[in-house]
Amino acid sequence: MKTCGDNRTPLNLVLVHPEIPQNTGGIGRLCVSTGSCLHLIQPFGFSLDDRYVKRAGMDYWAHVDLKIYQNWEEFAERNPAAELYFFTTKSKAAYWDVKYPQAAYLVFGNESSGLPKDFYQKYRERMFTIPMGGKFCRSLNLANSAAIVLYEGLRQQELNHGK
Repeated sequence: MKTCGDNRTPLNLVLVHPEIPQNTGGIGRLCVSTGSCLHLIQPFGFSLDDRYVKRAGMDYWAHVDLKIYQNWEEFAERNPAAELYFFTTKSKAAYWDVKYPQAAYLVFGNESSGLPKDFYQKYRERMFTIPMGGKFCRSLNLANSAAIVLYEGLRQQELNHGK
């Protein structure tokens, strides 16, 4: 059986202080469908018992490989060898330029303010973005962003696995 963060887990999605239950539910469903693990860093803007989380995750929510942490420090302590990649609108490096290793951790901030401010200095070499050409959009929906990056990582792993 796979467990979060082991070398058989394709990728790990990490949500830092998620606020919208439907996004978290949808990302949980995405994790179930890809065999990925979902890591949630508190505080949340909702309860995990919220009907919106369950509705978005549908009947998949019970099958999410889920880890919950009180804060970022606990996450870092419990995952000391994690290869972290952060996704933000405040980077010039594109998500497709990352070489995603097996069991990489893809870290996303919350819907209203993104990643915590200190992350931008501490992890600046590991910040990536999803380029957007539209002039009226500041950012993509969190669940859509997670799906885009996750599937790029899985695509690369499939290509590398076949070599």
